Amino acid sequence: MSADLSPVITATTQWLLRSYPGTGGALDAALAEAQASQAVMVAAWLRYPTAADAALVALVGPGGSARLEWVTGFDAAAADETDETDEGWRTWVDEVVASWAATLLATPSLAREAVTALDSSDHAAGLAFDFRRLTDPGERDRRAAPLLRHPDLLAALAGLHRDSLLRRLHGDPVREDALGDPLAG
Repeated sequence: MSADLSPVITATTQWLLRSYPGTGGALDAALAEAQASQAVMVAAWLRYPTAADAALVALVGPGGSARLEWVTGFDAAAADETDETDEGWRTWVDEVVASWAATLLATPSLAREAVTALDSSDHAAGLAFDFRRLTDPGERDRRAAPLLRHPDLLAALAGLHRDSLLRRLHGDPVREDALGDPLAG
C-alpha cells in the first residue's frame, strides 16, 4: 500500500465495511475486509495514479464521507455513539474512491479491467499483487460479504462516479471536469 494513500485507503475501506457490514463471524469479517481493501486500493491507485497525485491528496485531504452517508442513508452519528474511537477518520474517506470501489465490488469484470489498468500506476510499478478476492471472488467470498457485493444495494454509491471510472478504464485520463474539483470538500 502506498504510504501517501494509506489514510485514504484505510478510511474508505472502514467506511465501506461499516456501511455494508458482513453477516458472519470472524472469518467472514476478515474475508469481507480483504475484498473491500482490495477494491479500495485498486480504486485509489486508479484515482491517484502518480506519486504527485498521492502527495497532493495527502496534503489537502480527500473530502470526507458526509455526502456518501447522505446518499446511502448511513447514520454516522449513531455509529459514533457506540464507538468513541471515531474521531475524525471519516475526513479521510474519498467519495470517488468509495464509488469506484463499489462499482468494482459489484462488477468483477470491471475489477479485472481495473487491475490491468494499474500497469500505468506509479503505485504498482515493479510490484506483483494478487487481487483475486476482488477480481475472481469465490462462493465463500460472496457469502462473507453479501451486502458489499450486492449490485442493487451498491447502486446509489456506485452510480455517483461510475462514468468517470469507465472513462479511466477505457483510456481517457481522469480529468477535473470528469470528477468535479478534486480539492473541494
